[in-house]
Amino acid sequence: MVQTVLIYSMGEVIGDGLIKLPFIAGLRAAFPDARITWCAAKGDTVYDGPLKRVVAGYIDEILKDGVMGAGALDVLPWVKPFGGRTFDLVVDTQENLRRSLVARRAARGRFVSAAMQARKPDWPPAVVDRLARLLSMASDGQGALRPLTLTEVDATAAAAALLPDGPTYVGLAPGAGGQEKRWPLESYLDLARAQQAAGRTPVFFFGPDEAADATIARAEVPAALFPEADRTDGFTGVKGPILAIALAGRLAAAVANDAGPGHMLAAGGAPLLSLQLNRRKAVKFKPAARRLEMLCAEDYGEGMAALPPDAVKAALDTLIAGAS
Repeated sequence: MVQTVLIYSMGEVIGDGLIKLPFIAGLRAAFPDARITWCAAKGDTVYDGPLKRVVAGYIDEILKDGVMGAGALDVLPWVKPFGGRTFDLVVDTQENLRRSLVARRAARGRFVSAAMQARKPDWPPAVVDRLARLLSMASDGQGALRPLTLTEVDATAAAAALLPDGPTYVGLAPGAGGQEKRWPLESYLDLARAQQAAGRTPVFFFGPDEAADATIARAEVPAALFPEADRTDGFTGVKGPILAIALAGRLAAAVANDAGPGHMLAAGGAPLLSLQLNRRKAVKFKPAARRLEMLCAEDYGEGMAALPPDAVKAALDTLIAGAS
C-alpha cells in the first residue's frame, strides 16, 4: 500500500504550475490516503505561493531546502539527498538523467521517471500527455488527469454566487502575455455577441493588466458578465487563480488564447477551445482540459488574426453540444 509519495520536480513558475494541476488532481484521486510531498529541487514553486490555496488538500508538504539533486555533486554516493528520507512511491517529472539518479535514492518502493522514459521513441511530445503517462505508470494504469475540485469552501461558494444555476455560461479569455498570441479583441466581442444571440451568457476573464480591453468589452457587450471584477458574492478574499478555477466549473465551455487563463479554465473543468499561434507549441503545451478543441492560426495564414471567426464559433458550438 502506498502511504507516502514524492513528486520530484525542479520547481514551477505560474505556467508550469497551471499545466500540472490536472496531474495533481489525478494523483490525489489515485492515492487518496497517501501523504503527498512535492519537491521543488531548485527551491521555488508556485504551489507554495500564488497557487498554494489551489492545491490545498492535494499536496501535503513541499520540500524546497537541502540537498535535492539540483547541485552537480548531489549524485555522489555519500551525499544523502532529502535528508535521508525515503518514500513508497517516487515520481520523477523532470528529464535530466543525473538528477533522476538522485531522486531514485528516495524510493524505497516504486520509482517512475520521466528522465528514463524520455529516451524512448514513443515518449509523447505534449507536457500533459507525459504527466498522464507517468501517473498511469505510477498507479498501475488506474490514474488519469482530471479537473481540480477545490477544497476551499469559500471558493466554490463564491463561484456559485457569481455564476448562479440557470444560464448557459460561456467563458471568454482574450488576454495573453504577448500581443502576438492574442486573437483580436474585436473577434472575441463578435463571438460574445453570437453567444448572446444563441441564448447563452458570455463571461469575460481579464487580467489586472487588461483594464483597457475590459472597458471596451463592457461598452460593446453590456449584457456580458465580468465576475472577477463585479463582486457581489461576499467572498472577496477569494480572488486570482483560485477564483478563476472555481468559476471554470460553472461554464458550459470556454475560449482562451495560449496563456495562463486557458490553463486555469482547463484545470477547473471547463471544456476548452484553445486558440494557438503555431502548431508546434500547440502540441507541446496544450491545456489538460477534460474536453479540448484547438485551432492554430498558422493553419489559416499569418498571425492570430488569420483565425476565421466562423471556425472558432463552429468549434465552440461543438464543445457546447458535447457538454449538453
